[in-house]
This record gives sequence, structure tokens and C-alpha cells, in this order.
Amino acid sequence: MDNNNNMSREQRKISRNSALSSGNGGGGGKHPFLRVLGLTLLVALFVVGAYGFRLYAQAQNSLGNTYKALDGKSPSAKISNKKPVSILLLGVDTTDNGVRDTEKDYRGNSDTMIIVTVNPKTKKTTMVSVPRDTMAQIWKGADHNTKKIAKINSAYNIGNEESAVVTTEKLLNVPIDYYVKVDFNSLKKIVNAVGGVDVDVPFSFSYGDTGEKESHFKKGKMHLNGKQALDYSRMRYEDPEGDYGRQKRQRQVITAIIKSAASAKTFTRYQKVLDSISNSMTTNLSFSDMQSMFLNYSSAAKNIGSDHLQGYGSMISGSSYEIAPTKEMQRVSNKLRKQLGLSEETLSNQETKLNKYNEKRGFSFEYTGTQTQNYVTTMSTTTSSSNGVGSTGSTNSGVGTETEHRYTGAGSGPDNY
Repeated sequence: MDNNNNMSREQRKISRNSALSSGNGGGGGKHPFLRVLGLTLLVALFVVGAYGFRLYAQAQNSLGNTYKALDGKSPSAKISNKKPVSILLLGVDTTDNGVRDTEKDYRGNSDTMIIVTVNPKTKKTTMVSVPRDTMAQIWKGADHNTKKIAKINSAYNIGNEESAVVTTEKLLNVPIDYYVKVDFNSLKKIVNAVGGVDVDVPFSFSYGDTGEKESHFKKGKMHLNGKQALDYSRMRYEDPEGDYGRQKRQRQVITAIIKSAASAKTFTRYQKVLDSISNSMTTNLSFSDMQSMFLNYSSAAKNIGSDHLQGYGSMISGSSYEIAPTKEMQRVSNKLRKQLGLSEETLSNQETKLNKYNEKRGFSFEYTGTQTQNYVTTMSTTTSSSNGVGSTGSTNSGVGTETEHRYTGAGSGPDNY
């Protein structure tokens, strides 16, 4: 196994923080047009071009089962009006590695969160990944602030699709028009339905859920079946880049699914593909939206940009978080708003207020030493000079669970921005 695989989580965090402090965060390379509608538009693609009315009718019937409107949010008319649109892609794992299989109505966390903007006028698509451990204020709705600081991937579990959408909107001040949610537990069925996927493994490793046989991956090109693809998408602790590396491998798998599904060999099993999608996907995109997007937005696939929100690894009451610096959140906000034809706005939310407060305490997003900086989520009227390094975070008097922290005091009300 590559020596990099043995790198400790702390070393990986220091490495990522060093890259961030040197200005190398964000701005990833380009990726194929794979997240605009995930697997949904894939079906629309060969519906229109390959099978005509018969497949069209069956796809409409299958994909009609995937529609679910957002609570408290009217359906957007942007696609029908050919306006720039934003889509939040959610990858949800309801099994929690087998721990929650028997828990009734367990939603799981959205461990993959990707914001996609598509602009038919400029013919550009932008994709931005939001790391699952990103610190965020959790909202259940536009007017329902939970007053909790948690990892952003818990928003879906705490609330639902609306909670994930609104929490993301509040974090970056970017309107989200649509969402597409895919259950990772069904990834095996989808991959097997398209005949497997081809990926380029970045380094050798082994991974398997508790109680299941491990899948073994060797550096280089590999053809994966459903179980292998799921294991390949889940592993993160052995990755030198941690969750950022896992995000890259997930994008690889989704890219490969689309390539396999669009190939001639898959046309003969289109109903199996449709069934696997309809049983694992939820979206507020109507079938009409999917058609219109394919017809009027496909030119945006020619100019694709990929990026991510770069966090700074730190501890909050013993739990590891990725904390996005205000400058980084502003950069991503500006980029996405520009793609949507919106003017820039100075970001002002609970996250920016907490960043400012912690920096006054001595916390530094430029720190690249070996000691762990502790970040507090309760703001008091007096500011101690602890330098943020090795501090106990004792001002976190409102700590809840390991991944949820209540905050009180200044700035604890709903944000106005």
C-alpha cells in the first residue's frame, strides 16, 4: 500500500491547512458534465435521442415517481423561462455503514453535497463541492433557524431536503432552485444496471463495510461492479486528502455511470436502468423540466468549471470540522452568484460572525503548526487571548452532541442578509 495511505488524520489536516494558508485552496480541475442532473438527465438524454415515444412514455412513468416538491417553496419557473438555474445534488447514505439499518425512518446524512449552476446564456456550467464536515448553522426552513451549529451534512438528517437546501443557501448566500437526492445504498443497483463502471484508481487500498467482505483496489484502471463502486465511493480515512479525496472518487463513479449508461450496450437494458433510478432518486425537477433542460441547456456542457469550498481543519469540542474562512465563503458566493446573473453581496451570516469572534480570540486560518486549534461556537461579551491553539474551548457552554453545538449570546438570532 502507498505510504501516503498511512498518513494520520492530523497530518492530512495540517497538509490541507498549509495549502489553504498558502492560497492554494479551491479552484479544482475540470470534470465532465456529470452533476447537472446526476442520473436524471442521463435518462432524458437517450429518451429523446434513441428510443422515441415508447421509451419516452416509460421514462416519464418511471421518473414521475422521483418528483417531490420542497416544503414551503413554490416550484421554480426558471427552466421553462430559460434562466440560469442552481441545483443542489445530495448523496445520502441511509445505512450509516450498517449501524442504522433497523432504525425506522432513518434519513441518513447527505455526505455528498454539490452545488451546480447552469447558465444557458453564457453557456457555462459551474460545480462546487461542499465538504460534508463543513461547519454551518442549520436551518429547517427559510424562517426556521434551529440555533444549532453542526456539520452541514447533518442538515438533511435534522430536517429534510428543504433543510439541506436552505442551510446551503444561508451559508453562501446563493439561491438554490432545484435539488436532486440519490441514495448511496442504491448505488450498487445503478452500477450493476449499467453493466459496471470503469475508473482510474489513484492509489491502492482496501475497504468494506463492517461485517462485509472488503473490496480491494489497485492503483490504475479498474472495472468495478456495484459493491466495489459503493466501497470505492465511501472510503475516506486512508485517503491523503481525506473527504476531499473521497469527493473526487465519488465524482469519478458518477462520471463512469453516465458514460456506461449512454453506451450502446446499455440501451438493451434501459428498463432496468430506469427502475434503479426511480427507486433511488428524489428531485423537485419535473419530467417537463428535464426535457426543457436537455433541449435548452445542453450547450452549457461545452464549458464546465469545477471547484470546492476549501475548509480549515480544526476541532470543536472534540469533534473534527472543516471551517470555511470568510474570505473563502465570499469567493465561492461571488462565483456562484455571477454564474446565476446576480450581483455580488458581502456575506454576513452566523458563520462569518463566528469566524470574526474566533480570530479576535487568537484563532488563525494561517496557522500551519502541529498543535490543534480549537474553535468555539458560543460568543461571550469578553474575549480571551488564548491564541486558539491547544485551548480547551471551555466557552462552549452550550455543547450538545458530538456534531451539534448550540450557541447563545451575540448574533444568535436569525441572520438578515
